[in-house]
Amino acid sequence: MKAIVNKDTCIGCGLCASMCPEVYNLDDEEGKAEAIEEEIDEALIDEAMEARDSCPVEAIDIKED
Repeated sequence: MKAIVNKDTCIGCGLCASMCPEVYNLDDEEGKAEAIEEEIDEALIDEAMEARDSCPVEAIDIKED
């Protein structure tokens, strides 16, 4: 599974990065969220999904490959 952040929708609140910093962080350029490029570690999938579900503007998607 991979996380994808829609930067056009993201407001840079940082909630996802605070909930699951192993998968999400705020970029230095725009201050908006970005996801790791690799597959989400199986041990982190629940945390990554909880962060996705907590996004106030629904800017995160998690897809299976």
